[in-house]
Amino acid sequence: MASGVCPVADTIHWLSDIISGGDLKNARCRQRAEEILRLLEDISSGRAGKEHFPAIQSISTNLVSESPDRTCVDTGKELLARLDEHRETFLSHLQTQNCPDAACVRLAPAPCQMACPAGIDVPSYVTLIGQGRDGEAIELIRRDNPFPWVCGLVCTNPCEFMCVRGRIDKPVSIKYLKGFAAEKAMSDRLYRNPEKSPDKNRKVCIIGAGPGGLTAAYYLALNGYSVTVIEALPMAGGMMMVGIPRYRLPREVIDQEVTMIEDLGVEFRFNTRFGRDVTYKQLREGGYEAFLIAVGAHASYKAGIAGEDRYPQVIDAIDFLRRVALGDRHIPGRKVAIIGGGNVAMDAARTSIRLGCHEVYIVYRRTRAEMPANEEEVFQAEEEGVRFSFLTIPVEIMGADGKVESLHCLRTELGPPDESGRRKPIPVEGSDYLLQVDAVIPAIGQTIERKWLDDLQDLKWTKRNTLSVNIASMETSMEGVFAAGDAVSGPATVVEAIGGGKKSANAIDRYLRGIPHPKMPPVPVRRGRVDFIEIPASTKMALVRPEMPMLNDERRRVTFQQAELGYSENSVREEARRCLRCDICIRCGTCVDICSKKMGINALQMGYLDFDNPGPTDFRLTAERCILCGACASNCPTEAIKIEDRGNERLLNLCGTILNRLTVEHCEICGKVTGPAKYHDYLKKRIQGINRRLENRVLCLECARKTTAESHVEMTPPRVLV
Repeated sequence: MASGVCPVADTIHWLSDIISGGDLKNARCRQRAEEILRLLEDISSGRAGKEHFPAIQSISTNLVSESPDRTCVDTGKELLARLDEHRETFLSHLQTQNCPDAACVRLAPAPCQMACPAGIDVPSYVTLIGQGRDGEAIELIRRDNPFPWVCGLVCTNPCEFMCVRGRIDKPVSIKYLKGFAAEKAMSDRLYRNPEKSPDKNRKVCIIGAGPGGLTAAYYLALNGYSVTVIEALPMAGGMMMVGIPRYRLPREVIDQEVTMIEDLGVEFRFNTRFGRDVTYKQLREGGYEAFLIAVGAHASYKAGIAGEDRYPQVIDAIDFLRRVALGDRHIPGRKVAIIGGGNVAMDAARTSIRLGCHEVYIVYRRTRAEMPANEEEVFQAEEEGVRFSFLTIPVEIMGADGKVESLHCLRTELGPPDESGRRKPIPVEGSDYLLQVDAVIPAIGQTIERKWLDDLQDLKWTKRNTLSVNIASMETSMEGVFAAGDAVSGPATVVEAIGGGKKSANAIDRYLRGIPHPKMPPVPVRRGRVDFIEIPASTKMALVRPEMPMLNDERRRVTFQQAELGYSENSVREEARRCLRCDICIRCGTCVDICSKKMGINALQMGYLDFDNPGPTDFRLTAERCILCGACASNCPTEAIKIEDRGNERLLNLCGTILNRLTVEHCEICGKVTGPAKYHDYLKKRIQGINRRLENRVLCLECARKTTAESHVEMTPPRVLV
């Protein structure tokens, strides 16, 4: 190993190459190597505890003593040798959670990947999509998320909020690119499951077939476990199936991705209520060694207003959406009021429009700016005819003869922020009015139903009615019982549930194998370094994010057909080219500093590198000043910016964006490539008056040194010896 290289990082790279190269033919040996790699990655990312080092030693010893394969034995011996030689460095990583060589911290993922609850390697799959390699993109995504098609339609895209391209113009349309690739890969039959690990003959039970439970089932099944999923509903999907309307998420999409999980051998028990139809004791006696509670937030909070329990026309939003999803298309009323401002409220309102309600109102206590619902959902609801009553507090549901007739409301004004930081709505005295409606649908929040978990009496709960878990291991207060999704976070998004499911699957795997849990939750893993998409700077700046084509308004009001029609293939490929590849460029600003402060050229106008105060960016301006000296490339710590010679041209390449290209000149003495004319003009100005023999000549570095040496000899008078 070269000096100055972190032993931890070097060992990770070495072992990764051995595993990915297929050198370990024995399946058990390969599994142990993968376990060691995970422990090493924990150390490299600062998540490891004191148990990690002896655990690596133990598994490495087993590789040596128990493996019949010579390659496995040699791998174990090399690992033990590295641990012995660099013991202090490994322990230093554990004790200080720091890398003295600063090598490990460079493995930090891009901002978009860090923002993704599932930790997907966004830059890599976006680039693969841009290259037309949709099948490979889906394979990469499913290493961290088994529902790329679902998320391509309904993800709340937190990755796009952190997209660095958004500091220049608009974020890359990451969500829609994923959805396109999934659909294309499925239609081209490139959507395949990875190869499963050998059967471990160990059983895991998952309670709840929502996105969290299904995700855990997927990864546990891939790792060779026998997985059974218990679900109270008659189908898999949970809130994806009964909480998200078809016009946003067609059922066929869910079914196709669930089928991929079924194909791994996962067993489903539908119409089975845990705690009633089957008990924890029965399952333990049936040989299940670990459990995951992944129930969704299917219960609604009460609105807390008078008349709420008096009329059958008052239906909570979750129950309403579930009924419609299961086939009940009865209209709730001709005039409907939805109480709330979140995504569930939008879904209930837009569903009511499609069922045939003549007037649908959103009643919300704050302004539009404070609404928690996705902006695009609000906009689409407006297009479809939903009316909004902002700064309005419902006081009482009024009616006669068992039927709703109106909603008594008060106008409000926003006061100072409350404890959460949001401005508190204050009722305006004398602003009472009646909103004439014949149905009310509260959508103010959800929670999980605890009664079905009373069988697990030793579970600890939080004040928010969620399960208390170890944040690193996802284990509850009961040994061998884990939790994820809404059961831990409260009502959350699909991608958050997926992230929790993946994390819990990893935790259950560690628990059953006896591998120590990390002290901190895992950080996203960079899955590879995909080649850049080459693009001229002028094109990079000219590309704009395309608008999503929509079904026309009239059609949307009367049908549950998917509202978003999706990008064209050409739009997808072009949109992917807007990515800045922030997995390679870590935005350290070294290139800009070198160019402006050291070289005095100031050719790189990349204001987006400043996260807090982004300035103007124009990649096209580089060509006006850049001399292609290579100083920026020589000092880049990640090789994000490079100087390349192609034929008679020299190019400056920033993660695929061609910032500058100039014709090169050749040495007049030896004929070697020396650089472009701009570069030589720069040098001539610097050496002017120092060595006149070089001022007007094009020479390579070696010939320039020889010429300089000769000139010194000519200029030096002979010494006279006395």
